[in-house]
Amino acid sequence: MTWALALHGGAGAIAERAYKREEEHMAALLEEGAAMLTRGMSALDVVTAMAEALEASGLHQAGKGSAPNADGVVELDASIMDGATRKAGAVAAISNFLSPIRVARGVMEKTPHVLLTGAGAEKFAVAEGFERVADPKSYYVTAQSGLAAMGTVGAVALDTNGKLAAATSTGGVSGKMPGRVGDAPIIGAGCWADERAAVSCTGLGEYFMRVNAAADVSARIAYADQTLDAAAFGVIEDVRKLGGYGGLIAVDAKGHIAAPFASQGMKRGLASSAGLREVKTFQ
Repeated sequence: MTWALALHGGAGAIAERAYKREEEHMAALLEEGAAMLTRGMSALDVVTAMAEALEASGLHQAGKGSAPNADGVVELDASIMDGATRKAGAVAAISNFLSPIRVARGVMEKTPHVLLTGAGAEKFAVAEGFERVADPKSYYVTAQSGLAAMGTVGAVALDTNGKLAAATSTGGVSGKMPGRVGDAPIIGAGCWADERAAVSCTGLGEYFMRVNAAADVSARIAYADQTLDAAAFGVIEDVRKLGGYGGLIAVDAKGHIAAPFASQGMKRGLASSAGLREVKTFQ
């Protein structure tokens, strides 16, 4: 049965650094995700688990490892989308929760809404019993925090039932203005899944919002009959032409995978039922 999985740890990688720890962790996660998909688990459950593990690793600027904003507060954004139903959930500018992607999925499954922000999102998360961080400063701020301007994480998957899902989570841009929200929690911009493709984006979010990057991959497939590769690379070229930078990971309903980026590097891992296993940061 055909399945495909792609992960990213952000397009903020810089050429002067080595990313051995990040790559080793991502390779191990890929094998876990591959086993889950092989057992028949849903794409939605797999991307949730993968994004949650990336958040908890402390190796990226999402969840543990996120850098504070200009006021010294860590504000987190996340989103998730189920391609089969187009149900989606997202949270923006929340603080002190262990797994923003879990809270985003809670919004999708337990409310009639798609996006909750700030105090309202936190009130919901507390009411639903999502785990809080006891000591935010010691938990969030790690050796990774602030080493790159950004470090969004994401996962996209095709399961053996032919269903697609995507998840994206971030601590946002280091030193950002309080309340700043990028593309990561915006359905269509930083995260998208439908019957054609699942997409998770990373980079300077304002530019990804301006091209509606994630949904545009699927739109190019639907309306221009483009391949996944052509659609994904075309979207990143639009971002680049506007002056932005970043990348995305995408899978389609046939199990094809694309991971283009216009930046120094993008931490990424790819796996498929056809035997693909690839973990890279640079070209």
